[in-house]
Amino acid sequence: MTTTLVRDTRIVFVRELKPMIRDPFSVVFGLVQPLVFLALFGPLLSGSVGAAGPVTAGGSVWQWFVPSILVMTALFGTSAVGSNLLYEFQTGAHERMMVTPLTRSSLLIGRSLKEMVPLAGQAVLIVAVMVPFGFALFPAGALLGMLLLAVFGVGLGSLSYALAIAVRKNEWMFWLVQQTLLFPLMILSGMLLPLEAGPSWMRAAAAANPLAYVVDAERALFAGEIVSTEALWGAVAAASTAAIGLSVGIRAMLRSAD
Repeated sequence: MTTTLVRDTRIVFVRELKPMIRDPFSVVFGLVQPLVFLALFGPLLSGSVGAAGPVTAGGSVWQWFVPSILVMTALFGTSAVGSNLLYEFQTGAHERMMVTPLTRSSLLIGRSLKEMVPLAGQAVLIVAVMVPFGFALFPAGALLGMLLLAVFGVGLGSLSYALAIAVRKNEWMFWLVQQTLLFPLMILSGMLLPLEAGPSWMRAAAAANPLAYVVDAERALFAGEIVSTEALWGAVAAASTAAIGLSVGIRAMLRSAD
């Protein structure tokens, strides 16, 4: 069963990756966007992060903010993958995939993991650019951080596909729901600004947000704190999101074939 899942996931992954290789412009644009965000938003945090929350690795604001940018990039990419499925509904590609012997979970995992390829390229570029500015690289922690993002991305991507299936007759609803949920989740994760100085209701909401634990875990891992409470809770949040996302996504996939 495991061998079949791995094989089918590889097939779906390669299929989804081919259009990206043939049209690399979107990947190149995606590499530039995080750097622009770092350049314009990062300097504004130099005072607020140190005052409102802990800064890791020698007090560098980049050690706090660079992992956030990587999480944000993964969040944008995987939460929008359902839009690709809406296009496949129009062309009939989804129906053709559903009659293949591929396992339903591999359709979700392979498609979501495809989003990790540009993210890995972005991570390498961002780290290479930010190291001269004081960002400290801990390779083992960085690799574990990327693995954690991949697990979280599988869950989020699966939920995105489930949403696309649910609203396939009203495609505009996909972007309405996605955007409505995306930005509150970002703000309540402490991704862009520290929440320690925020009101109590906001900190309480953040405690119920799985993305907040993933963000804290990424900061800890990229700071070299592999054995830490933040990393543990982040792993639990990512694994839970993956389990729930795959469960919901597979059920939605099966219903879409009816």
